[in-house]
Amino acid sequence: MRLRTPEIADAKRIWEIAARSRELDLNSSYCYLMWCRDHRETSIVAELDGRTVGFVTGYLRPSAPSALFVWQVAVDPDFRGRGVGLAMLGALEHRCSVTTIETTITRDNAGSIAMFTALARNRGTSIGRRPLFEPEDFPDGHSAEELYTIGPFPRIGAA
Repeated sequence: MRLRTPEIADAKRIWEIAARSRELDLNSSYCYLMWCRDHRETSIVAELDGRTVGFVTGYLRPSAPSALFVWQVAVDPDFRGRGVGLAMLGALEHRCSVTTIETTITRDNAGSIAMFTALARNRGTSIGRRPLFEPEDFPDGHSAEELYTIGPFPRIGAA
């Protein structure tokens, strides 16, 4: 498996994977193009046999630059169960040299909860969660989102 920084040409495939996920909120194709342009250093794609099979989009929080906020993680359904999501998260944590990863997850998304819990366990760190957005915060009937915080991770090069 090859893990790499996304390029604009990846946006179409990233959008397709997000659409096939049936778990993620599908953003506009334009959003994924901008993500591959403006947040490429804090995002990653996974390739198997030359085909993009997964992605993570993220950004460093302006008010907490040692925290990587993971916006979306998706693996093509045909490639799930192979550790692709966990590998991408681990590689991105190392590349960005952050002390924490944050993400929001709906209460019924057992797959994402399990993946982020495994990341914390594998890295020997803690995972916390708290309410962040309630259904009434959204204009469209969206489910509540809980904020998960994984870390602290040791900084690369720290003694």
